[in-house]
Amino acid sequence: MTQREQLSSLDPLEWTSECGPLLQSSCGTMHVHNFIDYPSRFSTCPFQLATMASTKKKLQLQERVPLGRTAWKLADLAVLSLLLALLGHRAASVLGSGGGPPPPWHWLAALACEAWFTLMWLLNMNAKWSPVRFDTFPERLAERIDDDELPAVDMFVTTADPELEPPLVTVNTVLSLLAVDYPAHKLACYVSDDGCSPATCYALREAVEFARLWVPFCRRHGVGVRAPSVYFSSGPERGSSPADDEEAEFLRDWAAMNSEYEKLVTRIENADEASLVRQGGEFAEFLGAERKNHPTIIKVLWDISKTTSGDVGFPSLIYVAREKNPRYHHHFKAGAMNVLTRVSAVLTNAPIMLNVDCDMFANNPKVILHAMCLLMGFDDEVHSGFVQAPQKFYGALKDDPFGNQMEVKLKVQMQKQSVDTN
Repeated sequence: MTQREQLSSLDPLEWTSECGPLLQSSCGTMHVHNFIDYPSRFSTCPFQLATMASTKKKLQLQERVPLGRTAWKLADLAVLSLLLALLGHRAASVLGSGGGPPPPWHWLAALACEAWFTLMWLLNMNAKWSPVRFDTFPERLAERIDDDELPAVDMFVTTADPELEPPLVTVNTVLSLLAVDYPAHKLACYVSDDGCSPATCYALREAVEFARLWVPFCRRHGVGVRAPSVYFSSGPERGSSPADDEEAEFLRDWAAMNSEYEKLVTRIENADEASLVRQGGEFAEFLGAERKNHPTIIKVLWDISKTTSGDVGFPSLIYVAREKNPRYHHHFKAGAMNVLTRVSAVLTNAPIMLNVDCDMFANNPKVILHAMCLLMGFDDEVHSGFVQAPQKFYGALKDDPFGNQMEVKLKVQMQKQSVDTN
């Protein structure tokens, strides 16, 4: 299993190896924490938890499905033969000059470029030669492992600029994670704000109050996409076909939640950073803070461990603005992730980490359960340490001129109908 030993010097995108589309995120990644940095995490390793459930019936949590690519392989071999023939022609032309004048420089340049292109094409073909798809079965987790035996997960959301990444976008990402189908006491959401913006902190504080209504609504009506901005962008949609009386109740609940979300949007968009700082109180720590020069600010906005039995159960939410000093390099997002791992090690110390960009959301409420099927579904732990999902966009142009929807990869090469994702 790959270990993360020099986090601050690596780009987070380099930490993962793709196992299949599970999250709706450019950096949607779940992996086991570094046991070297935090030895206490090893005691709750998910693979040990799977062993704890060995007395129960062993159900297959994932299935490796090879994808037939006979036609693609024949086409690749045809292209390879053409490339080799072209290289042979170039080489023969260069070597066949004999005692004559040396070949023109552009012939040598063409030979070098085409040889490099052929090498890169071979490496790319090798990676796609025998693709597989992993089908997961989250419904079997309950039969194999009790909820109390499921590993805890620390969910990390990173944002850096409240202007380029508005707080409302971050709030929607956080709300989609707080409402996932997973034991709430096993989850904790950390938001890293590299911009040290009081507006972002205020937006997250307001999101906690909205989550008291939003999370029960999603669970009661089986909402699929649990990012409010996306869910309310279309008409009322429920996860299952309700009876007539339930339909009327759902429509009333939907209208009420839509109204509450519009109020949330108004409060967040009208929030002014200067006014928030002047209010003092919980925002007094932001006084004098600059984007590239400020002390560490950590706020526990919601702590599920201190809730009473009557409170709504959704994961803890922690705001983190790491210290920045212009005299020291902050290592951008890698540095932010480094701080999040250390803060989470003190507060929740979960063995699994989920990394999501602030402008992404989980389009499947069972996304963590799907990932657990891959992390815990192998007999040997060395076969799975990372689960990564590709990035897709919602609201894209119909003809997708930039290829953001990856139609060829998901629908043709992977032979699987893609799901509408962001």
